[in-house]
Amino acid sequence: MVPSAVRTRYIAFDAVSFAYREKQTAVLTDFTLELKRREFFLLLGPSGCGKTTALNMLAGFEHPLEGHVSVDGQPITGPGPDRVVVFQGDDSLLGWLSTAENVEFGLLLAGVSRAERKQRAGQVLETVGLAGHGAKHPAELSGGMKQRVQIARALVSNADILLMDEPFAAVDAQTRTILQDELARIWTETRRTVLFITHDIAEAIILGDRIGIMRAGPDSNIKEIVTNDLPRPRSRGDASFATMYARIERAVSEEVMSAMRKESR
Repeated sequence: MVPSAVRTRYIAFDAVSFAYREKQTAVLTDFTLELKRREFFLLLGPSGCGKTTALNMLAGFEHPLEGHVSVDGQPITGPGPDRVVVFQGDDSLLGWLSTAENVEFGLLLAGVSRAERKQRAGQVLETVGLAGHGAKHPAELSGGMKQRVQIARALVSNADILLMDEPFAAVDAQTRTILQDELARIWTETRRTVLFITHDIAEAIILGDRIGIMRAGPDSNIKEIVTNDLPRPRSRGDASFATMYARIERAVSEEVMSAMRKESR
């Protein structure tokens, strides 16, 4: 029988250190983190603490100087079909393709039949609330709708792991709130494993099963992991939400102040 500790260790960063070659200072040092399968995990922390670097290593875009990153016990050596990235902007959408064609594009490259592409794209467009918009091109869509297209494109791939690097940062505050609630609903339906990068504490509480607070960079790593037991769907007006927000804000503020002190030296 497999020990429970092994069964729940799906994604692992084991004592990872990373530095860009052109810089002398390490971005991450002794970064250690484990994610469970089907968990929604948030990384939260001040700018420059290495959140995106950690995501890029899990995506296979970057490689650690020390330690290793693995999925289900297998070391990551590069990008793979089990992991898909949803980026912050909408630059990855192809302007000459329709919404449906953008969603289908990865399936087309993978050799999936036309009938199956259309069937799968139609399903995910309905899931993200874009049924009826498949014929529109990106220029005809709002910022929030474009982000939904990116999420649909990630979902249609059937990848086990979604990597989301501040995907709602470029939209207005009201749209962002709506997209957060929609993503929480979609995750409840699909239960993919998600690593989500954010600066937004409320966003972390709305979405996350656990929230990893990172130390100020350089030489950053995990300061604290907060387990979020608030029942879903979550309300920003609940007293328990406010209590958790205050707790996380204190921890993040300490690291923001630390970053400011480092910059002033």
